[in-house]
Amino acid sequence: MNIERFIEARKALNLSQMELAEGICTQATLSRFENNGQVPNLKILIKLCTRLNLPLGELFPKVGVKYTEATEKMNKAEFFLITSEYDQASDLLQSIAVSEIEENSLALRFHYLNGFIMVAQQVPVTDVLFTFDQILLADDGADMEIYRLLAYTGIGMVYSREKKLEKAEFYFSKVLEKIYAYPIKTMEDVWRVLNIVFQSGTFYSLINEIELSNALLSYAVSICSDNHVTYYLARAAIQLAKNAIIQEKPQQEVLELIYDARAYSKINKNTIALKELAQLESEILSGNPVKE
Repeated sequence: MNIERFIEARKALNLSQMELAEGICTQATLSRFENNGQVPNLKILIKLCTRLNLPLGELFPKVGVKYTEATEKMNKAEFFLITSEYDQASDLLQSIAVSEIEENSLALRFHYLNGFIMVAQQVPVTDVLFTFDQILLADDGADMEIYRLLAYTGIGMVYSREKKLEKAEFYFSKVLEKIYAYPIKTMEDVWRVLNIVFQSGTFYSLINEIELSNALLSYAVSICSDNHVTYYLARAAIQLAKNAIIQEKPQQEVLELIYDARAYSKINKNTIALKELAQLESEILSGNPVKE
């Protein structure tokens, strides 16, 4: 607590300890506060601050205040990542001075977001790997496991992007060993586990392991349902529709998946997903679906 700020406010009003304390507390109570740091109960402290026209908040240490703006930007960037609006997410991250971030979990979050966005924006492999290495080589901490799994996922994504599928599968397989058992405790956990599960499902569809892909995507849907979130429902449903096309499922079954995905996309105002779904529906109705 910033007691010096309190004393400055009292002296600025030319009040003695006795005058300030009158009708609120004893002078001894005020003296113990100013001289020995013995904080009075909150009701007394509020009355003293009110008499000094001093906001109570000015006395408390500004714990975490320096990260408030960065955290808010990362919250928005993570949402843009979910909705595939990578340029907006990148702009937000570039406005954050990562060198000034001292809190380990916040730095790990920055690197995870930056890495995923770099993969989507076709940044060279070595730069992406360096970003994820900053997570994998970081000191162990309370949030380390989820960020390590995100780093493995991101590395798998960049190798997949480069058509190096064996290397990609090596990293995705490390994720599969643990993601089903990862305890989801916070909404941030929900977002990140969904990101991992969705990207894994997309990769296994790419290498034509459709059964595993469908299992992962269905798991993503159940996570959304259990935690009352819709952000990944659209993307999971789109990939399930693509899987159904690969499996040559009946047209109506594919269309139902597309319509489900469209409803979720409208809820989230995901314009990118809506455009993709319109194209997919057109291909299905024309009888010429593109198998990815």
